[in-house]
Amino acid sequence: MSRTLKPLHQQTLVVTGASSGIGLATAQMAARRGARVLLVARDESGLAAATRQIVDEGGQAMYVVADVGRREDLQLAADTAIENFGGFDTWVNNAGVSIWGKLEDVRDRDHQRLFETNFWGVVYGSTIAAAHLRDKGGAIINLGSMASDRAIPLQGMYSASKHAVKGFTDSLRMELEEEGAPISVTLIKPAGIGTPFTEHAKNYTDHEPRLPPPVYRPEDVAEAILYAAEHPRRDLFIGSASKMMGSASNHVPGLLDWIGRKLLVKAQLRDEAAQHRQGALYEPGGGGRVRGDHPGQVVRPSLYTKAMLHPKSTGAVVVAGLAALAWVASGPLRRRHVW
Repeated sequence: MSRTLKPLHQQTLVVTGASSGIGLATAQMAARRGARVLLVARDESGLAAATRQIVDEGGQAMYVVADVGRREDLQLAADTAIENFGGFDTWVNNAGVSIWGKLEDVRDRDHQRLFETNFWGVVYGSTIAAAHLRDKGGAIINLGSMASDRAIPLQGMYSASKHAVKGFTDSLRMELEEEGAPISVTLIKPAGIGTPFTEHAKNYTDHEPRLPPPVYRPEDVAEAILYAAEHPRRDLFIGSASKMMGSASNHVPGLLDWIGRKLLVKAQLRDEAAQHRQGALYEPGGGGRVRGDHPGQVVRPSLYTKAMLHPKSTGAVVVAGLAALAWVASGPLRRRHVW
């Protein structure tokens, strides 16, 4: 089975959840690299502003207002890409939302609504994309999470939805490979990312939510998504924290349970009282921003992810750094032999 993917500048990408955060960063980065982009989200004002900025910078972009929890909305997005761009080459299922609160405190309808977005949005988007890409080839890229491998307290149903995304994505990949479809299926598993994620979450607690450190840049996820659009990969971890948690969940699950109950509950709550209680679970939140209001340490780049995506260049930097350290360390020895 051949799964050769086009160079990015020859592609059309459909990106869901594109009015803010990772989706917006991905759309902007793809357009700057020459790709045509269809932005999909519920927030029309955010989509319009993002699309206008891309076009003003010389890129090619359109948008479709859609709720990913409705198959007909995503079919409209696919039809729009086909009508205006002649089709699409990569479909990115990025839209997602969370709920902060203990499982027993959260209303059933809120749990269901979260799954409509996080899980069914991925199912609808993936199957619609597969139908279009089955003959021509391309990539389906689904956003999982560190929580795809390891559950998190206070975000129980979010964790469940990301476990479900992983199971669905792995099954879809195997089925497409079995039939010989030239489609690459990638699962992206970020650690905490400094987007408006916490502001968009519905909050049942008495405190403003926060992501426990380390928290990485949205641009690192966008970089990985665009890498997967050109290079078939089974999965990609964003941030060494995600990779380590995924590995540890298989080897020391009891230790991670202890860390979860002792540290992660408090680590996900700020000291200040809750403000954004409703979030964007039912209504679109304020779009247009890639970064959120993450407190504390400045969002940092993921050196691990950079090394995974660019092993040769990263290796060269490491070798040069080690050579420089060796040169500095040998200074006394060199001076000792100066005549």
